[in-house]
Amino acid sequence: MPLFGDHQPAEISQLKLAVLIDADNTQPAIIEGLLDEVAKYGIASVKRIYGDWTSTNLRSWKERLLEYAIQPIQQFSYTTGKNATDSAMIIDAMDLLYTEKLDGFCIVSSDSDFTRLAARLRESGRIVYGFGEKKTPRAFVSVCDKFIYTEILRDTQEDDEDSSPSFEGAPAAKHKKDFKVDRKLLKLLRETVDDLAEESGWAYLGGVGHKINNRSADFDPRNYGFKKLGDMFRAIPQFETEERPQANGTGRQVYIRWKRKR
Repeated sequence: MPLFGDHQPAEISQLKLAVLIDADNTQPAIIEGLLDEVAKYGIASVKRIYGDWTSTNLRSWKERLLEYAIQPIQQFSYTTGKNATDSAMIIDAMDLLYTEKLDGFCIVSSDSDFTRLAARLRESGRIVYGFGEKKTPRAFVSVCDKFIYTEILRDTQEDDEDSSPSFEGAPAAKHKKDFKVDRKLLKLLRETVDDLAEESGWAYLGGVGHKINNRSADFDPRNYGFKKLGDMFRAIPQFETEERPQANGTGRQVYIRWKRKR
């Protein structure tokens, strides 16, 4: 299952994914970063966006649809207070589940209405990637195989030059040396490393990344201002890292362990 780390399996890029976007709960500013992120996990075989396209509220989306080859699905708002878009997206997802040979789904919304859909897709053996803002209800976040906060997908070039994502809890990239890890995060990292460690205490970073994702669907080093998990561990003084040559001699692997008292 494609997750994250400093190294990812080559077969990830061949997974067939459906990208389903809730236009009512997603900003068009993230679309480039969103599709770049999806490409890390597989091929976007289906790209659809749902909303009432007769409404002026979605005007800013219309300019992006042709550029990124996203198919708009029209859904009229028949009743005030009822989100017909969500219902249309859920029905479409289930149709795709049974009619298309897809490996996974990317559900792009901050709405908790998709919690049961994500659970149902996973029960059918499909990978589910969720994309939404930090306000996304925890139930939806937790039910996904991996959840990516869309704040880290905005203005990628500006973030690289100036700072890390601007939402609360993410320190600026230029202050990585001052990164302070909270107790909950430190506990998650240490327990995961300990679970996978050799007798000497060293654990392979790639395995640690997979294990962390199993424990916390929304963990991502970019939420804390780091592009890679290895960079994050290097910034935490309680851990030490070392690089080892791969068995086939074509590269190097990163190992980490909790610093031992001298």
